[in-house]
Amino acid sequence: MTRTREVVRALDPITLDVAENEFLVLVGPSGCGKSTLLKMVAGLVPATTGTIRIRDTLVSGPREDVGIAFQAPVLLHWRNVLDNVLFPIEVLRRDVERHRPIARDLIRLVGLAGFETKHPRELSGGMQQRVAICRALIHDPALLLMDEPFGALDALTREEMGFELLRIWEERRKTIVFVTHSIAEAVSLGDRVVVMSSRPGRIERIITVKLPRPRTMAMESTPEFRDHADEIRGLIFGRRRSPGAAC
Repeated sequence: MTRTREVVRALDPITLDVAENEFLVLVGPSGCGKSTLLKMVAGLVPATTGTIRIRDTLVSGPREDVGIAFQAPVLLHWRNVLDNVLFPIEVLRRDVERHRPIARDLIRLVGLAGFETKHPRELSGGMQQRVAICRALIHDPALLLMDEPFGALDALTREEMGFELLRIWEERRKTIVFVTHSIAEAVSLGDRVVVMSSRPGRIERIITVKLPRPRTMAMESTPEFRDHADEIRGLIFGRRRSPGAAC
């Protein structure tokens, strides 16, 4: 429902299974329901019809085994990096001292060792997003939901953060559902890419990305990468990529 209380149908019925430890990417035009679907999986928005299950358990509200990272890091400006990462532990009423070394290990994992006492205003946008990823992982969730986490970053930082996320995923092996508007980002990151239609969103096609892991920036110049990008672009825009067009 909109602010004017108009009922909007965001999604058509969708059937989608996500495998354990899979990196699944959702891509589609603005307003197609990608973020709505993610919020329903997180238990933040109730589904009006159908059911959502995580490990055979019905999603009926926010869950402790789910981590979330949004486009904006939403860090607490009065807390330093370490305390921001530990904030979910306090909310969940878990042992903060027991999780302190875990938080430090995550901070080291994302390349921010030595920044534990810095505050958000002292960090770049990319560094803040790294802190947000640590915060999403601190309680060891089974599922990590990411809603355009790099969308506000400049192109170079965004690409760097994408491959940084892949490195973390390859080390920690979480199940990730990742929303993006970037076709190149979808192909670079995903095991599978779910291409969605315009609103009301439905699944147009699920594409298995046939690129070896670990992924590298050099793969973006390969015919296989371009073929995947062309297929996704054709589904979204209804036409093939023109010669020389960028991803």
